[in-house]
Amino acid sequence: PLRPLCSFLGLLYQEYRDKSTREEIETRRLQDSQTDPEETSPSEETPSEAERTSTSENKAPPQINLLRNSNSRFNLWQDLPEVQSSGVLSILQPDEIKLQEAMFELVTSEASYYKSLNLLVSHFMENERLKKILHQSEAHILFSNVLDVMAVSERFLLDLEQRVEENIVISDVCDIVYQHTVNHFSVYITYVSNQTYQERAYKQLLQDKPAFREVISQLELDPKCKGLSFSSFLILPFQRITRLKLLVQNILKKVEEKSDRESTALDAHKELETVVKACNEGVRKMSRTEQMISIQKKLEFKIKSVPIISHSRWLLKQGELQQMNGPKTSRTLRTKKLFREIYLFLFNDLLVICRQIPGDKYQVFDSAPRGLLRVEELEDQGQSLANVFILRLLENADDREASYMLKASSQSEMKRWMISLAPNRRTKFVSFTSRLVDCPQIQCVHPYVAQQPDELSLELADVLNILDKTDDGWIFGERLHDQERGWFPSSMGEEILNPKIRAQNLKECFRVHKSDDSQRRKLGSRNRQ
Repeated sequence: PLRPLCSFLGLLYQEYRDKSTREEIETRRLQDSQTDPEETSPSEETPSEAERTSTSENKAPPQINLLRNSNSRFNLWQDLPEVQSSGVLSILQPDEIKLQEAMFELVTSEASYYKSLNLLVSHFMENERLKKILHQSEAHILFSNVLDVMAVSERFLLDLEQRVEENIVISDVCDIVYQHTVNHFSVYITYVSNQTYQERAYKQLLQDKPAFREVISQLELDPKCKGLSFSSFLILPFQRITRLKLLVQNILKKVEEKSDRESTALDAHKELETVVKACNEGVRKMSRTEQMISIQKKLEFKIKSVPIISHSRWLLKQGELQQMNGPKTSRTLRTKKLFREIYLFLFNDLLVICRQIPGDKYQVFDSAPRGLLRVEELEDQGQSLANVFILRLLENADDREASYMLKASSQSEMKRWMISLAPNRRTKFVSFTSRLVDCPQIQCVHPYVAQQPDELSLELADVLNILDKTDDGWIFGERLHDQERGWFPSSMGEEILNPKIRAQNLKECFRVHKSDDSQRRKLGSRNRQ
């Protein structure tokens, strides 16, 4: 039964994902440009000529035309011959049709994903020439537990297909998602946690083994791969598990409130969120431990030594700032150097202040718990004091209060340091989690990979609240679907200008996350009983 869906899907998962996110971006652009903020609500508008002529067709359920072009090979539920001939399209409410499409997309996208995984295994992993080149341990790091992941996808897809075959009007899919997430999806955590080593091993093999490089390039050229790279196949499981969560969110936005389908969607979403969080943690943990060890080796303590490595500590930001010297009066004496370099390592619970010394080492001369840091900006102090802020250590290494006047290289660098050093300071715009009114929003139109720990990696079509922005092109944002925060270049997104669309995005977001709280409360009371 896996054959039918996989074969009638022309798209590999990478193509499907790219296409559907671009479509999401276009739909949002379209909605954003449609209503002028000042216009009356659509229901009060008089139909134009064009609309009058087409009212007869309007009675038919809304066809989703976006995906209509023939070469897309994108399959909509309402395009299925069985659905077309059954007459259900004239009976179902438009909202129910949208919900059917959302559930059907979850199923077809799983089929497309399974098809891509299958290609990763049969075309790459089981290639005889590749097997000869790779040592068993190298193959293990490179492909990890992909066979388990594929088996899980196959089982999941079988159950989904069976559900679709039961009735052309799909009753629900989230109950199946829930069962599989709880019982089988832990294989994703294993696969994704191995990602750091996988990437490293792949780079190393490309560098050290020309034969490996050659075979991979030849395999990538096969028409089966549709021009996609080997590494795009390796990251499929991570992309899928996050995407699955978004597909369930999409269903959740379309089900009736307080219905059974809403509660299965909420349960499925909550379990998926747990798996996605564990995947993210797995990736971070692996790279954090190594990073902490390498920092520890570079530090030399001029003050009483602080043990740096701890299980619950990780790096948030590091970098050079200029420290302003001497009392304020001596600023006029141009003979004295106004600034000297200092280097900061900021961890989630500790700040270490150093000077760089020869041999790529850092001499630590002060430190403070992160909770005892305060920052303030200097307002309009002229050119020499541009991007200067004051950092106060309420209790430094000598148990005294200390102040540092620090100058950053740009406005964004200054804001990024201030937000990292004192995360509870108010940002320019208030975050939606405080439930306060309209906050600027942006949708991502170019994917972005975080370069530093305080940055946020973005996927196409992510929607974020803008919490702060700088004059030199950086935005501090909070992503709606998972509340992750971080900086990214403003050129990666387009602002959503229509307040109605912003309000709708927030409302949908509350619906998904409000439910988390109520579910937790319900579970809590159930457990206490």
